[in-house]
Amino acid sequence: MIFRFISKLLNKHTEEEKRLAHSIKRIIGHKPFNLSLYQLALSHTSASKSLQDGFKESNERLEYLGDAILGAIVADYLFKKYPFKEEGFLTEIRARIVNRESLNQLSRKMGIHDLIKFEGSRKNNFTYKSMGGDALEALVGAVYLDKGFHYCRKFVVKKIVMGHLDLGEIIENNQNYKSIVIEWAQKNNRELRFEIVKEEGSKHQRQFVAQVIIDDEPVASGTGFSKKKAEQAAAEKTCRTLSLVNAKK
Repeated sequence: MIFRFISKLLNKHTEEEKRLAHSIKRIIGHKPFNLSLYQLALSHTSASKSLQDGFKESNERLEYLGDAILGAIVADYLFKKYPFKEEGFLTEIRARIVNRESLNQLSRKMGIHDLIKFEGSRKNNFTYKSMGGDALEALVGAVYLDKGFHYCRKFVVKKIVMGHLDLGEIIENNQNYKSIVIEWAQKNNRELRFEIVKEEGSKHQRQFVAQVIIDDEPVASGTGFSKKKAEQAAAEKTCRTLSLVNAKK
């Protein structure tokens, strides 16, 4: 009876909704029960609808939920997979998996990015830098609400971590240049600080300039579309300047 009821509901969907349901099934491995959750997960704030009370309905709340759930599932997976690794290792690998750049790439690999509704041209996809990663987190939140935690964990582990990530490569490729510089400064008793020295651009295309200062002397600067990325870019140049990259395994 339940399956017949669900089938009737699916038959009432528009052709666009049926295509979306098919895409969601391909991504998560099962038909969605509540398609509206996934529609919301794929609605960027630029295409949000204003409700009667002035609240704008977009995927931001689902993103918040999915971010927490994704982080917890990845942490649990790494904790069990590497029983003899220290906390610092686990924290670093989790950060590399769930950082915005990684999630943006995963969104494209999984076909999520092409399903997002947003204001503007899809060709001009540099306008909203974190749109794909945000949608992926929101999708995790939608799966959790639609299918429950057990299925959501299965989806994250099998479809995301095991399906699209190479943990060995992630572990070997240490791209956290900021951590390398901080570790070097601590070992050598050097005074280190990162400063954002410039901001420019519009709200959705704001660019930051960060500077690495060691013992009150500027060493390198870098730019990025977030403060963290600008600091990483400056840290990378510092690593090159101080020949720290080759020394760090």
